[in-house]
Amino acid sequence: MGTLSQDQLNRALIERQLLRERAGQSALAAVEHLVGIQAQEPKSPYVGLWSRLTDFEPKQLEDLLTNREAVRMLLMRGTIHLVSARDALGLRPHTQLRLDRELQSGPFASRLRGLDLDEVAELGREILQDTPQGTADAGKQLRRRWPDREHTVLGNALRNKLALVQIPPRGLWHRSGRAVCTTVENWLGRPQQAITKDELVLRYLRAFGPASVMDAQQWSGLTRLTETFEALRPQLVTFRDEAGKELFDLPDAPRPDPGTPLPVRLLPEFDNILLAHADRRRVIADDRLGVVVGGKPTVLVDGYVVATWSITKDRAIAVDYLDKLPRGKEKAVAEECDRLRYWIRT
Repeated sequence: MGTLSQDQLNRALIERQLLRERAGQSALAAVEHLVGIQAQEPKSPYVGLWSRLTDFEPKQLEDLLTNREAVRMLLMRGTIHLVSARDALGLRPHTQLRLDRELQSGPFASRLRGLDLDEVAELGREILQDTPQGTADAGKQLRRRWPDREHTVLGNALRNKLALVQIPPRGLWHRSGRAVCTTVENWLGRPQQAITKDELVLRYLRAFGPASVMDAQQWSGLTRLTETFEALRPQLVTFRDEAGKELFDLPDAPRPDPGTPLPVRLLPEFDNILLAHADRRRVIADDRLGVVVGGKPTVLVDGYVVATWSITKDRAIAVDYLDKLPRGKEKAVAEECDRLRYWIRT
């Protein structure tokens, strides 16, 4: 069991996230490899794929959404992700326990007390499968049954209790819209069927490893994954980080040299590379986590977050540096910003 430095962990993560060299694979293959893309902001997945794929065009992802090969839905950590249709059906069952707990202890818990949430969910299912609509709109219809409850509270219960997808035009590049929902089973015409926890962990390591049990739990929002890792131990390799924490990995997964040169990359809001570990220092310093929580797009230089970026009113790319960089590196950032600006305008 060897020790991996922070830079070694960084290079492994950058490589597996398709951020060292843009990949030539399809958008669907990339979405599946990444086990989904954060999609709280509707256009974030497009920028995330542009940074990772050669010749990526928005229509590729729009086609996946309109052809029902990919969907937007509540998944890991109780946040909106864009995933393949296969993963929507296979991953969503794993999130239900966490979402149920949120209803019991979250901000709406006191206003849901005394409700039969299973009954709420079944009536909501009938409404949303008959006529896709916003959850708050469905909540207004549910008030016919529970007139003493707020429609937003009832709608939030549906958001957690049902596996809902946000259907197009929500999430399209050239035209989006409000979040109109129906059930994943109704939209895809197939039932949910959970993948095994073994597969979940192995795919996580393929995209985010080497990683600890706590890292995997942070990414997924699941608990008690120690048993899964222990069952998989014979087919994994283990390391320690610089603090002595045990890390697991796939034997054949890439672990590049820590001195591997890396290009500048622009990441969208809430990119999973910044959220998928309990210890995020492999890509961002602890004192900079506020830029992630604040939902700011970030700039990677040499694999680490050094700045945030935004699109101005005239569709230029503005960069706010967290550190002063050498002139050559700032020039490389400017060149990547120019490439993104050109891509957005076309």
